[in-house]
Amino acid sequence: MDTRTSSSTPSPASSTSTRQKRRNGDDGGGRRYFLPKSGSSPATPEFGQEVASEGEALIQAFRSGQPFYTLTAWKAVPEVNGGGSPRIVKQAVAPKLAES
Repeated sequence: MDTRTSSSTPSPASSTSTRQKRRNGDDGGGRRYFLPKSGSSPATPEFGQEVASEGEALIQAFRSGQPFYTLTAWKAVPEVNGGGSPRIVKQAVAPKLAES
């Protein structure tokens, strides 16, 4: 008689949900970061200085005691899946870097 029992507890790898993705990586790049313009309010935000990264925006916002804004531009593009049914999906627009 076999006295071994099988474990009904799933392994950590199998219990990980594929829906859990890092928020920063699931939509592609194209994010831009802005500090608020002087005199603007959170109710009517105006973009001021653009900063290079989220880290720099965090530091500048902390130093100034103000929020920072994240902008992502999207365009709608058609996609045809295997069944031939078209659908509209979003695609991140790569930012055009301004030359100083």
